Amino acid sequence: MDEQIRSILAQETTKTRKIQLLLLLGLTRRQVADLVTRGNCGWVYNVYKKMVSSGTFIPSQTTAVPTSVLNYSFNHRFGVEIEAYNCSRERLARELRDAGIQVSVEGYNHDARNHWKLVTDSSLEGRDTFELVSPILVGEEGLKELETVCWVLDACDVKVNESCGFHVHMDASDFSIETWKNLALSYKHIETLIDSFMPRSRRDNRYCKSLNALPEARIIRAATIHELQQVFGNNRYYKVNLEAYSRHRTVEFRQHSGTINFAKMEKWIRFINGLIIFARTGQLPNRTTLDRLPFLDEKQKLFFKLRTKKLAVAV
Repeated sequence: MDEQIRSILAQETTKTRKIQLLLLLGLTRRQVADLVTRGNCGWVYNVYKKMVSSGTFIPSQTTAVPTSVLNYSFNHRFGVEIEAYNCSRERLARELRDAGIQVSVEGYNHDARNHWKLVTDSSLEGRDTFELVSPILVGEEGLKELETVCWVLDACDVKVNESCGFHVHMDASDFSIETWKNLALSYKHIETLIDSFMPRSRRDNRYCKSLNALPEARIIRAATIHELQQVFGNNRYYKVNLEAYSRHRTVEFRQHSGTINFAKMEKWIRFINGLIIFARTGQLPNRTTLDRLPFLDEKQKLFFKLRTKKLAVAV
């Protein structure tokens, strides 16, 4: 977030606009006053009041916004599942090994491995379908390994279609129940925004169901992860899969469309990493816009804006 703060402070705009942007970023009024108005809290409070009265800032939904600047560096443990077709598992395994990637060809299973595995998946359509599942990857080094895998997939002319998805597991072993609830509510609150940069086939289907119908009051009342799982009907086929915690101690994000494009994968992984870090201390307000997401820098926001425009034209 430090980069975002510096970017806002460097903008050629009014102090009032800088105050607005910093408040939307999640800083406290005292922090904003120290950064912009040399400690003049009255000025910041007046801007804050006008934002509240105009509806651009909703205090009742942002009471849990962090009071300190969060570090959104990516050092999370994660794993991916890449669904695709058009290459035999045996050939792909050979090419991955030649690129230095440890991989095995196996039958369908949910077992964790210390290496990549190529398994079958009956839900996929096309010739030579497969699911490529990673071992536990960590932070930036994990992303580099994923990039190498994407190079191999591209070289093997691997393809995706609407039956394919790209699933990401993020380590949830240290989540408090408040983090779980904040994460579920934040995703629910910005689901329409996320839908806008996902293909129509990934906005609501049997394998990645919408969170919109889940009762917010029940999410808030949940006292344990098991109670929260019950709100989801103990069903893993939601855009955010809480059932993964019982088996892997992870939370699974199932919404992203099938892809072998590393840029798309990386941007989505960093997006959900930021969402998780934010959820440790607060939840996003309902209908938060892309520009107001506190965990994206300007380049990341541009990526999702352009993705949204491209998909809108394609519909």
